[in-house]
Amino acid sequence: MLMNDIRQKRLNGAQLKIIAVISMAIDHTAIALIQNVLLPYGDLASGSIHTLQILYILMRSLGRLAFPIYCFFLVQGFLYTHSRRAYTLRLLLFGFISEIPFDLALYRTCWYPLHQNVMFELAAAVMELTLFEAIRSVRSLRIARRTIHLSRTVSLAAAFLTSILCMIIAETLKLDYGWMGLCLILLLYVTRTNPKLQCAAGAVFTALFELPGAAAFLLLYLYSGQRGRQRKYFFYAFYPVHLLLLAAIETVLIRFLF
Repeated sequence: MLMNDIRQKRLNGAQLKIIAVISMAIDHTAIALIQNVLLPYGDLASGSIHTLQILYILMRSLGRLAFPIYCFFLVQGFLYTHSRRAYTLRLLLFGFISEIPFDLALYRTCWYPLHQNVMFELAAAVMELTLFEAIRSVRSLRIARRTIHLSRTVSLAAAFLTSILCMIIAETLKLDYGWMGLCLILLLYVTRTNPKLQCAAGAVFTALFELPGAAAFLLLYLYSGQRGRQRKYFFYAFYPVHLLLLAAIETVLIRFLF
């Protein structure tokens, strides 16, 4: 059914999110089980190691599809949500819920301060876009009893400077994808009125950092604009649950099999 939809150029939002979820799970499985368990702990022949390394690269490449799709739908969510504040708080909540499972699955520790999970990055992106919109719409400032009128160019420049500050903060806090993730989301936001340009710009920008991730925009180009059958909290809950499951599998394999 999904292949028929692809051939007919009509993927809905739910289908694209499922692709992103599967891609993300493949990516995290490669890190948790191949990188963290099989390669360092397994008693492997050189041929097996080579095969696992190739499998690891392939799985990580497939995993690069997830983030651009999430970025695209974050922009959609930002534009159409009833409450941007609630949207941000929901992302932050699941960020805190997911942090320990994230660190356990990827770094085999309860606390790894040098890399925060993607939910925090997405929450930061909503705040970045909120500030960008607010500052861009400012046309006058009242300072010391004087009103200073601003041109569209000045307001837009100030909005972009604020976004750059957000990117610096993201790098400082070690958010997943850091400045690059916020820059990609801002790019998808400013090109939102032209889907072809949006996909082309997103693909080129992503290819500069993660070439396999650019393929996600081939799928996004097929987006029909329809939501599909949405299970909103499934997509939120899947993130910490699958990480916790991977962490448990890691522990069992290392403790009982190696």
